[in-house]
Amino acid sequence: MSDDTIRLVTIGRIIRRRRRLLIILAVLGALVGYGTSVVFPPRYTTSASVLLPGAWEQRELLTQTEIATSSVVIDRVAATLGWAGVTGTELRDRVSAEAADGNIIKISGTADTPERAQRLSDQVAREFVAFAARLAGDDPEAAAEPEALRKRVEETNRRITDLAEAADPGRTVESVQARTELEKLRTALQEAMKKLDEADPATDRATMVVMGPAARPAGEAPPTRVQLVVAGALLFFLLAVIGHLTAARMSRRLRTEPEIAAALGSELLGTVDVPGERPVRRPEGRDPRAWIRWLLGVDTRWDVPAPQPSGDEAGRQIRYRRVCARLREQLPAPRRLLVVVPDGDEVARRAAGQLVAEAGSDPLLRVVGVSVSRPLVPDRDTESGALVVLSAGSWTAAELAGVAEACADAEHEVVGIVVAGPVRARPARSAARPADEATAALAVGGHTTGGSV
Repeated sequence: MSDDTIRLVTIGRIIRRRRRLLIILAVLGALVGYGTSVVFPPRYTTSASVLLPGAWEQRELLTQTEIATSSVVIDRVAATLGWAGVTGTELRDRVSAEAADGNIIKISGTADTPERAQRLSDQVAREFVAFAARLAGDDPEAAAEPEALRKRVEETNRRITDLAEAADPGRTVESVQARTELEKLRTALQEAMKKLDEADPATDRATMVVMGPAARPAGEAPPTRVQLVVAGALLFFLLAVIGHLTAARMSRRLRTEPEIAAALGSELLGTVDVPGERPVRRPEGRDPRAWIRWLLGVDTRWDVPAPQPSGDEAGRQIRYRRVCARLREQLPAPRRLLVVVPDGDEVARRAAGQLVAEAGSDPLLRVVGVSVSRPLVPDRDTESGALVVLSAGSWTAAELAGVAEACADAEHEVVGIVVAGPVRARPARSAARPADEATAALAVGGHTTGGSV
């Protein structure tokens, strides 16, 4: 698994073999999402639009959005609303503004009720327009001074006209000079008023307009309670799948025969097939951990590929006979062996039992179970060595090295290794099948998936 590419079949195997655990984790994630929605009350969001007439550049619109959410505007909103325990700083986190197409500033407000969200958006829009008007000089107080100046200029023009008419109409040099100076003064005043009108920002852009009240929100703002529940279930489900894939990638269990042989320091005598059995539906005994593992569906391995179809019974027996024949060739008479099987390896235990039945008394095999966490092998009596039977993909190199050390500590030489693999047994042959076909199957050997021996 550590060198394999993650494929859909691998994810499908996780979902199929760990479905109870995944369902429980998804339900737990949904409960966490629901609890999150209870801790954080629902929020409602609505928006009010402000139109900016005239020509505006993009950077100017961005500046207006910053002004709309500035502390000056938000503090005025907080003071106007007067909500208990709600300050301008808190309101600033609930208000946002963005520039939309058509010179429109969209101001959004979020609150715990639809009514408050509507009031907040409308009040921010009004305060923004009022503050922007004061900055541009469009408010009545700021516009009073230019208007008074225009009136004084008009009065001065009338006074100049009166003085010009009252002067001697060109009879003396002094009167001509006076009339000339008055006309110059009139021209200077008119030019000053023209420049004043050009500099007035109100002549370029009209006043901002709030485009109606904000709509009252009909539903919660995301994330809603349903979204949090679904997101929690999906998150826990994905984390569980990713955790399984990560654990499989980091697994150090040995899966190939050469790796197993190198870890035990012995040679491989052969591989045998063990027909799969229907797993026990409920654990035996009263061990609470076993019941919890069964409930969660983690009492069986998920990262082991599904057993491949096996040959017939005759083909499987040939493999056991070949292992026994090689043991007879290696061991001197009387041939007695200790068959070491790791505890918890059900496939290896069944394979060891089949080997004992196939060997009979030559060689004489005695099966013992050994804990891989604290391996302890019985001391040598009349045995000529130890035969280790195990399944691939179940044990790490360190665990197998511990088993080999335990055998050496008990003065047992590991004479060989047998790797057992689960297979799916084919349906039994019909009784009417000719005997010569069965004989041919024994001679040739059925097709198996455990590799040749």
